[in-house]
Amino acid sequence: MSATPPHAYVHLTAGGVSIVLDLTGGRLPAIVHWGAALGDLALADVEALAQANIEPPAGNVVDLPVRLSILPEHHTGWVGKPGIAGHRDGADWSPLFTTTTLTVDGAEHRSGLVAVGAGAVRVAAQDTVADLGLVLDIELLPSGLLRTRAEVTNEGDSFYVLDDLQLAFPVPPQAREILDFAGRWGKERIPQRRELTVGIHEREGRKGRTGPDAATVLSVGVPGFGFGRGEVWGTHVAFSGNHRHYAERLFTGFQVVGGGELLLPGEVRLADGESYETPWVYGAYGDGLDDQAHRFHDYLRSRPTHPRRARPVTINVWEAVYFDHDLARLTDLADRAAKLGVERYVLDDGWFRYRRNDLAGLGDWHVDETVWPNGLHPLVDHVRSLGMEFGLWFEPEMINLDSDLAREHPEWVMATGGRTPVPSRNQQVLNLGIPEAYDHILERMSAILTEYDIAYIKWDHNRDLIDAGTAPHGRAGVHDQTLATYRLMDELKRRFPGLEIESCSSGGARVDLGILERTDRVWVSDCIDPLERQQMNRWTMQLLPPELLGSHIASGISHTTGRYHRLSFRAGTALYGHLGIEWDLATATDDENAQLAVWIDLYKRHRELLHTGTMVRADEIDPTLLVYGAVAADRAEALFFLAYVGRSEVSPRGRFTLPGLDPDRRYRVRPVFAGAPDEGLKPPAWFDVQPPGGRADGLSAGSEVLGVSMTGRALAVVGLQTPASFPDDVVVLSVTAEA
Repeated sequence: MSATPPHAYVHLTAGGVSIVLDLTGGRLPAIVHWGAALGDLALADVEALAQANIEPPAGNVVDLPVRLSILPEHHTGWVGKPGIAGHRDGADWSPLFTTTTLTVDGAEHRSGLVAVGAGAVRVAAQDTVADLGLVLDIELLPSGLLRTRAEVTNEGDSFYVLDDLQLAFPVPPQAREILDFAGRWGKERIPQRRELTVGIHEREGRKGRTGPDAATVLSVGVPGFGFGRGEVWGTHVAFSGNHRHYAERLFTGFQVVGGGELLLPGEVRLADGESYETPWVYGAYGDGLDDQAHRFHDYLRSRPTHPRRARPVTINVWEAVYFDHDLARLTDLADRAAKLGVERYVLDDGWFRYRRNDLAGLGDWHVDETVWPNGLHPLVDHVRSLGMEFGLWFEPEMINLDSDLAREHPEWVMATGGRTPVPSRNQQVLNLGIPEAYDHILERMSAILTEYDIAYIKWDHNRDLIDAGTAPHGRAGVHDQTLATYRLMDELKRRFPGLEIESCSSGGARVDLGILERTDRVWVSDCIDPLERQQMNRWTMQLLPPELLGSHIASGISHTTGRYHRLSFRAGTALYGHLGIEWDLATATDDENAQLAVWIDLYKRHRELLHTGTMVRADEIDPTLLVYGAVAADRAEALFFLAYVGRSEVSPRGRFTLPGLDPDRRYRVRPVFAGAPDEGLKPPAWFDVQPPGGRADGLSAGSEVLGVSMTGRALAVVGLQTPASFPDDVVVLSVTAEA
């Protein structure tokens, strides 16, 4: 260890955010400020900030001021959740780390103030008594998004059992309201709010996958914060296995948000020289939820792996044919889809051996010769001849006990306690943490991808990991399983450049930035009911931009809810996302096919704007009306949506506003119709219908709707009168800047 530990401050600032770190006295880095940008700071300014951050002594606590580092330390007097929990045969459970080196963007610093824009900080530390080494990575990304991770290394000659390694960010006292998400299968990411009181609000995911009820982004903000206003500080754990998010308020007034991987007993036992590294834990500050979400979106869009080409219109055949795979029916579906302008065709579950229902076959990744005597070639070749890409469904992490693979290798089924875990979806988990099992699945998937021209995998994961142990000892294996899944995806992408992967997990149960490091979109939910999807898409965008959200037009009667909805609502809801179809087109009427073609054309004309523009969600004036849209980076155009998700107790609802435009530019606002306007739509005067059509309200398929010209400031502050409409419908508004 260095004789002179660093005695320094670091100021990172980017994207309207500042992070000030205190590393004085060789201590682990503490966040002095995380929030709005502070501008240029001198050393004296930072020293004053650090001094102002020291608490006065209070009754019945430790005599020295408690110092909260990014890895909260018990030895300082911190009585909240500790950053590290572990032991060496009962000892070394409260380490005291001393910083040995500090680097900023690769350059070492010993003292003073280091001020940069976006930047990467690495702190190395040691506890020579506990024989532990520690490395902390802290990054402020250009979007203003903060992220950090930790690596602990056993430097002793006996095992160190690591139970937890959690990271935390301080939040100021005015942040007293929590927002995170709950949900279930078919109804993911349901927002929930509560007051932050003394104690801990802890959200644990113990499913071996992210989960439909995951916190996703756990935020604490000033009471009443909304989309457009109110400071908010949030955290997201970028991990697809067991994980933890939490917000904590102590009786001393300290407040933090944080999290990390949730380790099962005995999952991490470090021998001499072995290390464990946490997933990235993200911190997102914003003035309003949209500002916070933009930091995630801007970061994701900046990645070199982010999908750049236009997101192809996709048809998935699941809700059209289910397990009934018939070549004539599937080629007919491809013909119908191609005529509508579909660009990608995905064959879902049921193509492999013994898979006539969900009772058998998982693990046997061979094309079923009884259904496909010539393999998949006739279908793949036909789809490709129509100019569409071909995609295929896999569930590589799962196994049916009724499969050749399970009969040959029962020890590859994840289990503990000498018993078979309780079944779920008639399936068990295939232990990819066993090298031979991993190699087998990699070989089988590679063989399929080599034989056929496959551009896309729908990667499913349909059960929680219960009793997820490893044979023969039964030790917990969720950690290894998650990392093996990551390696499998990474290796397939390496072997097959250009391959795209969709993260599906019983719908939206694996939506996190860990899986997004190697996938190209997520399936938001198995429920495509547009009324449910309005809320689920809206809140999934708190983390992900719309181009990563699989958003399909379903049949008139929803598979999961039994509700009937008009095509205008189904298509208008799906438009703001990565558009697709999940519908037996052979049952669609000529009029429905004509409308569908217009909606697909509308998507193609606007997808660049929808998938690169800034997401805007207006704060609700009425819970039955959702207003949202995409504004181009130069603010020269926008596409907004009015979603009528219920019946208001007042009629009409009054004005709605369009935030996010240039306040000093003038815009033309007009509705966009895909076919004839719905009968339930009653236009306000600002539609300016010329000439009046055949309906009493003047609207008809041939009417020209001129719309209204207003400044961006007036549209954001005053707004426009809401058109009257039946519930369960969407009105699309085109907004274009005028000279």
